Amino acid sequence: MKRPTNTLLPALPVIPLLVVALSLGGCISFGAEPPPSLLTLTPDSPLAAGQTRNSATAPTILIQQPSVPASLATARVPVQTSPTTIAYVKEAVWSEPPARLFTGLLADTIGSQTGRVVLSPDQLVLDPGARLGGELRSFGLDAATGDAVVTYDATLIRGASPSFEKRRFEAREPVGTVTPQSTGQALNRAANRVAADVAGWIGK
Repeated sequence: MKRPTNTLLPALPVIPLLVVALSLGGCISFGAEPPPSLLTLTPDSPLAAGQTRNSATAPTILIQQPSVPASLATARVPVQTSPTTIAYVKEAVWSEPPARLFTGLLADTIGSQTGRVVLSPDQLVLDPGARLGGELRSFGLDAATGDAVVTYDATLIRGASPSFEKRRFEAREPVGTVTPQSTGQALNRAANRVAADVAGWIGK
């Protein structure tokens, strides 16, 4: 019995498919476009470079990173547009999560204004002297007032005391025209005011 001869399959239209793929390249994005710049916090009272402090002669304080609501568990800047609605400022992105930035600002401000040796959780010693923790409740814009708002519910344990103190700190700063730059500047001012108030509360 004679076997059927093999027939050649027609060549696939490789070039037309390639052209289609290339033409779609301008419509497909594999990641979000990076913002023009990133926001950060700058302390009004920075620690002096080269200054040495010793826990044997200066009181210490342990500063814990504050907890945050879900709206602040992101690098974006929230806007409270109504009591039940939150949006975000376009192209305003923090260089680090707000809680981490605010912790660094607290550390610099408290260290420079109180003279205390500031410890982080990984530097925990048997007697940290004082412990500061809390919740960063607000770190964004209030659309109703046009203000940048920073609200920090602080909890302080002094020395070996079994009791703790709790206090709410809040600062508001006008933003003006909402842009990433004006938003970052207003939040920086408000955060520095809160940090200075917290340092005054803790004392030397």
